Amino acid sequence: MYANRFASERRFHPASMGVALAINGGLLAAMLMAGSVTVIPYEDPVLNTTAIPLPPVPPEVKPEPQPVEKRAEPQPQPLTFLPKPVVDLPRPDQPVLASESTLPITPPTMTGTPGGTGTSVSVDPPKPMPVLVDATPDPRYSDAFQPAYPPAERRAERDGVVTVRVRIDASGRVTAVEPVRATSDAFLEATRRQALSKWRFRAATRDGVPVESWRVMTVRFEMEN
Repeated sequence: MYANRFASERRFHPASMGVALAINGGLLAAMLMAGSVTVIPYEDPVLNTTAIPLPPVPPEVKPEPQPVEKRAEPQPQPLTFLPKPVVDLPRPDQPVLASESTLPITPPTMTGTPGGTGTSVSVDPPKPMPVLVDATPDPRYSDAFQPAYPPAERRAERDGVVTVRVRIDASGRVTAVEPVRATSDAFLEATRRQALSKWRFRAATRDGVPVESWRVMTVRFEMEN
């Protein structure tokens, strides 16, 4: 029984043989066909285009400028010049006298009842302006006003002029000397010593009362021929 089974397995089948031949023939045909394959290169397609003109761009419309209203410039006002008042002032070196015609007088005020005797009010007149009199050299000391000639200036035979401003007290004496101009210091020093020691004045007065004042004096030094 085993011998029959083995004999039956190794039995030839004609259908299997046909299938094997068909497979081998297909492989051979595929190999032959692979050697004769033609490769076609790829080309980009050609595009045909047509230029279509675009409509023109409309021009930009600018807004019209608004007219500027001109303002009227203010006209300059004319200047008015007033004349300066002219005031006459008295000279300081002249005494000022009060005038009765120019002094204001306030009328008296009457008080009382109608039909009565009334009461009168007296008004004191204003005091007159003070009278000022400048100081003058005392004639009793006229010879003492010339200073001694400085020896150095005498030897040089030089003339000179000295102007000083002196302060005179109520007694007529010189209490201070201020130089204004001088030819030399020697002439000025001689004048200063003489003024402080020898000069005498009639003092200035205010309503008759002696007061302190200032006066400018000039002294000349001249050589005798």
